[in-house]
Amino acid sequence: MWGKWIGCEVPEGGRGRFSDAQRAWAAIGDQPGLVGQVGGWDGGCARVLGLWADEEAYGRFMRERHDAVVAASGQGGTYTAIVVGAGEVVLQMAGDAVDPRDALETAALLRVADCRIRPGRAGHFMDVQREVWAPGMAAAGGMLGGVVTRLDPQRYLVTTLWSGAAAHERYAAEQLPALRERAAVTDDLQALTGHLLPLEPAWTVLPVDR
Repeated sequence: MWGKWIGCEVPEGGRGRFSDAQRAWAAIGDQPGLVGQVGGWDGGCARVLGLWADEEAYGRFMRERHDAVVAASGQGGTYTAIVVGAGEVVLQMAGDAVDPRDALETAALLRVADCRIRPGRAGHFMDVQREVWAPGMAAAGGMLGGVVTRLDPQRYLVTTLWSGAAAHERYAAEQLPALRERAAVTDDLQALTGHLLPLEPAWTVLPVDR
């Protein structure tokens, strides 16, 4: 798979206009290779996670559809700044959902860990994702599924979809402290930025062939 992470700074009072424009992305539900797209508010920033079958499908969408949707929705005029990262999904994490599309469809909460990796530690970081975090979160009730996306050689995005805030709060209280200790997080990370987004149902885009 291929992942895309978008952050848009939206001016105060502009949420309604941005949300109206974001709904226009439902038009890409028929795009070949779309796995799904979700998003929500993080303070004054709108954040969106998109997943595609592979880089080729994502590239085709960018060439054929992306600019037309932006133009038709007028979304370019609803934010003051945008930051975009994209890259290969290097790990899929199992959860309560059957597959990533089901996780995107049923999730109410998105947890994102934006990880900057110390030089030479990427291999260990991925080992820890596979051996500690993935099974640990899969055992937590309410974690529907997730992916690790490599945005560049030193930056990895760990995204997990949850059934709701209560499930994530329970995990954070009961499992997270022990998992952090086992993972020895500070050995691998130069910096970690976390985001916890209640998802906006109207922003969810799923393939129309489901």
